[in-house]
Amino acid sequence: MSRSSNPSARPSVVIVGAGPRGTGLIERIAANAPELLGETPLDLHLVDPHPPGGGRIWRHDQSPLLWMNSTAEDVTMFTDASVEQDGPVRPGPSLAAWARAVRAGRITVDPALAGEVAALGPGDFAGRRLQSAYLSWVYAQAVAALPPTVTVHEHRRRAVRVSGPRDGRQRVWLAGRRTPLPADLVVLALGHLESELTSEQQELSDLAARHGLTHLPPAFTADSDLSALRPGEKVLVRGFGLAFVDLMVLLTEGRGGSYTTGPDGQPTYRPSGREPVLYVGSRRGVPYHSKLGYGPGGERPPVPRFFGPDQVDALLARSGGVDFRRDVWPLIAKELGFAHYHRLFTAHAERTRMPWKDFEEEYAAADPGSAALRALVAAAVPDPADRLDLEAIDHPLAGVRYPDGEALQAGLRGYIEADLARRHDPAHSPDLAVFLALLSVYGQLTRIGDCGPWWHGFFSYLASGPPGPRLRQLLALSRAGVVRFLGADLTVTADERRGVFRAESASVPGESVEARALVEARLPEPTVRHTRDALLRTLYAEGAAETPAGLLAVRAADARILDRAGRPYPRRFALGPHTDARSGSAFARPGTNAPAFRQNDATARALLTFLRDRATRPKAVPETATVPEGATR
Repeated sequence: MSRSSNPSARPSVVIVGAGPRGTGLIERIAANAPELLGETPLDLHLVDPHPPGGGRIWRHDQSPLLWMNSTAEDVTMFTDASVEQDGPVRPGPSLAAWARAVRAGRITVDPALAGEVAALGPGDFAGRRLQSAYLSWVYAQAVAALPPTVTVHEHRRRAVRVSGPRDGRQRVWLAGRRTPLPADLVVLALGHLESELTSEQQELSDLAARHGLTHLPPAFTADSDLSALRPGEKVLVRGFGLAFVDLMVLLTEGRGGSYTTGPDGQPTYRPSGREPVLYVGSRRGVPYHSKLGYGPGGERPPVPRFFGPDQVDALLARSGGVDFRRDVWPLIAKELGFAHYHRLFTAHAERTRMPWKDFEEEYAAADPGSAALRALVAAAVPDPADRLDLEAIDHPLAGVRYPDGEALQAGLRGYIEADLARRHDPAHSPDLAVFLALLSVYGQLTRIGDCGPWWHGFFSYLASGPPGPRLRQLLALSRAGVVRFLGADLTVTADERRGVFRAESASVPGESVEARALVEARLPEPTVRHTRDALLRTLYAEGAAETPAGLLAVRAADARILDRAGRPYPRRFALGPHTDARSGSAFARPGTNAPAFRQNDATARALLTFLRDRATRPKAVPETATVPEGATR
């Protein structure tokens, strides 16, 4: 296609981050460009040291043993009729449908993935390398759908700084490149980032340095160097979520261990002899709940009901700001309870004592968390096991004490076995209704902004846990002695005199475990002030606002970055987990009005509208031309 003789005079957008979020934004730019961009030329610069599509987290270059924690039919990068957006729907295949197209020969992938594609059913959990191939294909489709007037430039570099006047053209500086990229608009789609150590983590790291210990700080597990964890040695692990599951896999199967199926149909672990012994605990002391193992049959919960747009409007209209625990959580709890009881009454009416319409009327009238609400539930739902107790769910080991470590191992295995049984039994389908309500709640919360780390942890614990087979493997590892449970309210301290890490929990009072290795099995907290990302640190130093939880503050309507006076930067945008509009995964379950898709569409339209309006203004004096790099179309 023809190119401008002065590339810097052409309108340009720089997207920093080529993973799923950046890819989703490009797809929305392509969908909205016919309406808003017209024949205007555009240079679209994509900056990321990792290949586009998967980016760092979903890159092909990671262990084939690592899985997704969503089934193939529950993963899509494409909008559908459920998405509340101004732009057009551009349907596309879910991961499961894409795999069927590959098997039918309509899509070509790396032959090394042929076995995974052939074995993948809609209810299966794909390997991350297969998801990487899907995301790469989505990226290619999005680029191909752009108008011919748009040229995409890929820069396999790291962006280190954004400069430029508030109302003028920006410059994006890349590592290893002397001249910046000129940009009318800049979008940060950075994904998960590394952070500086907290004071407590630094103390533990300093102990490790003084005594020759191993301390692995929070990180994406696939990026961690696990070679320092020696066969047979005790390794303390703090964190029991998905990062732990990855660690467990890489240190067992990843070191040559394997599973066989026992007479009872359960897996039995066969050690290779190269595994360390993992002593794992956390605040809750239990792993995230298993993914649900049955489909959404029956009537879906009619949500949102008690936490929808009207309630969010009322919260945002309050003077003095919004406190999550005081103002938001009671409404969420009532919404989750409504979904739970709707399912119980409509699908398991024999376990209730009054007609649903009567219960619904009284439930709606009762204040969240009130004595009247508790009394209604007690009268209508005779079995306490059928009542939703969010406090008990969040603190499953509260008040539970074991006489010794061996009793704790047996107790935790029983807990995990019960969780697996429940999460795969439709008799407990109110759990599915709560899951669907959680998705609805998450979609509403993007308008409120920073909800603090507790909410995101609770959501992940209840709705984004590991596949059931991973928990069955965890049980096998526990029986084999490769994993040992530490319990709840875990504390890890530096024992300077003995030169070791010491772990204690509330679950086994008086007992402790000493070890010379400690792994913080979780992602770094996404804070702007303490991030190791040079670009974000510079933005913060130059006036970008942070929320109380340390996230980058953005305007909910279009993701424009806010300054400390609350004013949006006209030409700077940000999407993803480092912002207070964080919206879960960049891909989503079909038919769920995914907030990430809504945000992508709103941001794409804001970008294109700005460029359209700029094209009608008098032209400024062109800046010095720069040599295009990595043009792909």
